[in-house]
Amino acid sequence: MVNRVQTGRVVGLRSLIGRYQLTSFFVLALGLSWIAWTPYVLSKNGIGAEDFEFPEVLGTSQFLGMLPGAYLGPICAAFIVTAVAGGRPGLRRWAGRLLRWRVNWKWYVLAVVGVPVALIIGSIPFAGLENMAVPPAMVLVSIVPGLVLQVLTTGIAEEPGWRDFALPLMQPRFGPLLGTVLLGVIWGIWHLPLFLTEWGGYPNVTWVDPVEFTISCIAISIVMTWVFNRTGESLPIALLLHGSINNFFSIAWGFIFPTLGDSHRASAHIILVVFGAAACVLLVTTRGRLGYKPSDVETDTPDATMRASA
Repeated sequence: MVNRVQTGRVVGLRSLIGRYQLTSFFVLALGLSWIAWTPYVLSKNGIGAEDFEFPEVLGTSQFLGMLPGAYLGPICAAFIVTAVAGGRPGLRRWAGRLLRWRVNWKWYVLAVVGVPVALIIGSIPFAGLENMAVPPAMVLVSIVPGLVLQVLTTGIAEEPGWRDFALPLMQPRFGPLLGTVLLGVIWGIWHLPLFLTEWGGYPNVTWVDPVEFTISCIAISIVMTWVFNRTGESLPIALLLHGSINNFFSIAWGFIFPTLGDSHRASAHIILVVFGAAACVLLVTTRGRLGYKPSDVETDTPDATMRASA
């Protein structure tokens, strides 16, 4: 009798998750991350409610304080919901987008070179052209390893969930623009607890900071949706684009614009301006379609796995 009840509950839960995949994903993504981030928020690296501090790795506490919660969030939530709702075929489709690396080389240039160039141009009005500096050789040598590290950490932790799982479900349901805006808002909300830690510049944080950040998440999401759609849903390009933003500010930005220092607000303003402008251009040029083609039906064939449009 007990086994039947337990089996019934499992079947009922699977049915619920299968019926409400997006809701299940977002609840799990936010819930798992927020629970895992609680010690980080309470520590001396956060609000200081508890008398302990996360040790630094490569000069930051984020590897041990933030990254575990990031890995437990979007990617784990996407895996759980996909496994329950889609079984092995669903997991193959989900993982298949991670292997869609055979796209036009221009998309790699856009993600790896175009992003930092745009951010440099966007930083000039804030710092002044006369205050630019040539970064030391050490910084230039660190760019590629830093990008690889960003892709394997932040990129892998987030993009298999946001872009690989959620976006393909949200575009057919809400349309490319509304679906992207909703995803951007949730992406921003997911980060909220981190504004109570060193990551968000705590204690020098006001209500404006998470609001500005969320608007930036919407703008970045618009760009990433366009790239994702135009590359045949290539997750490697999305990973590189996301990683390029973080990598530029983590390694090169402070050396190129030393007068801006390590200002959270300055970097936040620059991201908003650069990606806000790019988002506006894309909305006008694509008429809000962002490269989305409703006729593109996901299949489980090798050809579809490698499909990409230039």
